[in-house]
Amino acid sequence: MLKKSLISIALVSALAACSTTKNSQTTVDKISENLDINYTVLSNTAAVDGVDCKKLQAEWASCNSITMSLTNTGDDITANDWTIYFHSIRLLLEIDNDQFEITRVTGDLYKLQPTDKFEGFAKNETLVIPITGEYWQLFETDFMPRAFVTAPDAQPRNIVSLDTEDTSEYVTGLEGDLLKRNAADNNVFANAATRFAKNQDLQQTVVSQDIIPTPVETTLLKGEADLSAGINLITNDLDAEQIDALKTRAQLLNLEMQGDYPVEITVDETAFDKTAVSGQYELNVTTDKTEIRAFDQAGAFYAMQSLFALVSLDNHVIPAVEIKDAPRFEYRGVMVDVARNFRTKETMLATIDQMAAYKLNKLHLHLTDDEGWRLEIPGLPELTDVGGNRCFDEAETTCLLPQLGSGANNDNLGSGYFSKADYIEMLTYAKARNIEVIPEIDMPAHSRAAVVSMEARYQRFAAEGNLEAANEYRLMDPEDTSNVTTVQFYDKKSFINPCMESSSTFADKIITEIAAMHNEAGTPLTTWHFGGDEAANIKLHAGFQDINDEEKIDWKGDLDLSAQDYPFAKSPACKSLIDSEKVAGFAHLPSYFAEKVAAMVADNDIPVFQAWQDGLKHSEDSTSFKTEETRVSFWDVTFWGGDASAYEWASKGYGVVISSPDYVYMDMPYEVDAKERGYYWATRATDTRKMFAFAPENLPQNAETSVDRDGNGFTGKGVVETTKPFHGLSAQLWSESVRTDEQYEYMVFPRVLAAAERAWHEASWENEYEAGKTYSLETDYVNKKALNSDYQRFANVMGQRELAKLEKAGISYRLPVPGAIIDQGVLHMNSQFPGIALQYSTDAGKTWNDYSDTNKPKVTGDVTIRSISETGTRFSRETQVN
Repeated sequence: MLKKSLISIALVSALAACSTTKNSQTTVDKISENLDINYTVLSNTAAVDGVDCKKLQAEWASCNSITMSLTNTGDDITANDWTIYFHSIRLLLEIDNDQFEITRVTGDLYKLQPTDKFEGFAKNETLVIPITGEYWQLFETDFMPRAFVTAPDAQPRNIVSLDTEDTSEYVTGLEGDLLKRNAADNNVFANAATRFAKNQDLQQTVVSQDIIPTPVETTLLKGEADLSAGINLITNDLDAEQIDALKTRAQLLNLEMQGDYPVEITVDETAFDKTAVSGQYELNVTTDKTEIRAFDQAGAFYAMQSLFALVSLDNHVIPAVEIKDAPRFEYRGVMVDVARNFRTKETMLATIDQMAAYKLNKLHLHLTDDEGWRLEIPGLPELTDVGGNRCFDEAETTCLLPQLGSGANNDNLGSGYFSKADYIEMLTYAKARNIEVIPEIDMPAHSRAAVVSMEARYQRFAAEGNLEAANEYRLMDPEDTSNVTTVQFYDKKSFINPCMESSSTFADKIITEIAAMHNEAGTPLTTWHFGGDEAANIKLHAGFQDINDEEKIDWKGDLDLSAQDYPFAKSPACKSLIDSEKVAGFAHLPSYFAEKVAAMVADNDIPVFQAWQDGLKHSEDSTSFKTEETRVSFWDVTFWGGDASAYEWASKGYGVVISSPDYVYMDMPYEVDAKERGYYWATRATDTRKMFAFAPENLPQNAETSVDRDGNGFTGKGVVETTKPFHGLSAQLWSESVRTDEQYEYMVFPRVLAAAERAWHEASWENEYEAGKTYSLETDYVNKKALNSDYQRFANVMGQRELAKLEKAGISYRLPVPGAIIDQGVLHMNSQFPGIALQYSTDAGKTWNDYSDTNKPKVTGDVTIRSISETGTRFSRETQVN
């Protein structure tokens, strides 16, 4: 009887547990399907409105007010054992609803849980949670999608109302003064009228001999060359892979490569003088044939791209021209962050194709960060098994926790990685197009994916009793109790500990394996990018003051600074290193590690070591590194001192690659419009025209042609005597707010063509840098007439030729939103790219009419406008005429 009783009790307990699990899952499913979540912005200047941002520990005492509204569209929900996880890129400082509590988990991941005062969600009831957050929220994409809900013993579910990339479905309030960051914000907010005014100096012109990027010298000859019967490539100086790459571009242009028109290519270094550089060429197009003379294979390849650039999709008759050309910079780069959100191999191959077409030659892949490790490394499977995936695993032994709107599941580009075979394929594809792939493995900061992955590896081997193997690649000192908050709100797990020998072993393993992949691809690794940026505790920034200071500053947040640490400050391993006096102090550890890794790079016969400049700031100069050359990716904001500090880095012997966030970061919004995507800490907007007008070698000059983050003028002054010219220019795409490949291409194209223009061609309106010379909106040193004329030529080539090519290539580029006004009942429209087709609607988009500038329509009532692609299948965002 006792045995039967025990069996009965066990059965009842199992049934009860099963019932509880079933009830939990039912609750989770109901919340997932029926809870609408919406965010409304109330104020972006909460301190002015009476909120004590200072006391709430907001940096610079700056905070915003929003509401998070929860509406139950289904049956009553009475359970209170559930948790909603949601994403916020702003630190949340306070909530004002006693039915809930909000706790930050890590990074941008928060959890919302009911308190004992929670009364349930009645059917059709809305509960509003007032929230105070740090800083401001000015674009819809500040609010991440894919909150998810879970409960004990239940499978998590994404909340359907936030499982979307259409931010307008869940964000409201961003209009009027709520678009201002502060009272001094004088940005011009984009609308139909402001766009019209900005484009008004542009007219459609003939562009038959104009190409992008602009050659050094173009001479128009008599006659035309008819390529409609195809071209016959005559050369022994190009590899088969290069010819195949040219065939791919020709096919896009509907141009036969085994045709009648002869194109003769000769590579002859001796035919050029001693000042010639790699990529230099001469192109002579006549009615009978084209002759190409190139300094090297790169020059021959670029000459062919120039020939292709003269061709329109619908017209294979090109003008007879003579072009003499050479690149401005040796380094003409694009950096793609595939770590925060992944990019598929197919999308990267498409990017490589476009880079080749516009003579960009460095693809800098940001392969690792806190949110993801994106390259298979033989022998370390956890890096991609765990670090390459995001899902809901609180222990993070199978995946990283969700971040940046990736939600509960790994069925999106929050997860993913390149296999070894994928990477080798990309390397060979890039080599055939004269593009060097530069891998970046970010260290010692921005390394959470690596640290967590190696902790999972540690646990696997420790469970087997093999502590030697477990510790071999461990990256975190388990005794380090440092209290640290990184720029994206992670703790000490964001850092590889530079004082542990296992960290060096790990770095050497990664360098060796990636170098082997490059060798296998037949393209030896020549540049290693260390990363090195932002190895700091943001709570020790100047925007905070100690809570116990007697004299307080109104515009700083109050914080107990005694509880804050430098990274590694409480790591016994690092304390021992500092005590040995091998390193001057904890702040010097990132530069110390950079020098150590550079030595490994040199030992692997890799000649160039590159890093974000702040990671090397405590090294004496470029001679501190054992590689043949050391470069910095320079990312100081121009109006915050970058106009001077870039030259300081050059004077220390570094090869400076200009990567200025306020001009060539492609994750910044195109316009000051809440509907645009992107971060905006460096600038509120960078469109194609602004990027085109960037003067990368005379940084102070940009103060005369652009404004700061708040839309105000600033001063640029040459204060450093330069000793070394800049090495190159790179455009960056960080992917925190870029979750899909389509969004990626929207952000990169078409403005990357303007970056290609500036990297290849130095314009006549760019002045020489002069120490002591000051620029501002009030000076008149820049030839604005030449600048505007130059952009008009560029914009016409874009509108009449290049956008159609991007579309034919399948690139999801951004179509510009048109400008428009209504004057005395007549609609006037224009575009940033003359030649692009425009449409209007007078019935809220039910029917669309083609706009003609020669026969402007009369309109009444509300008018909606858009631009339309060459094929008529893609459209810009629609907007109303004011």
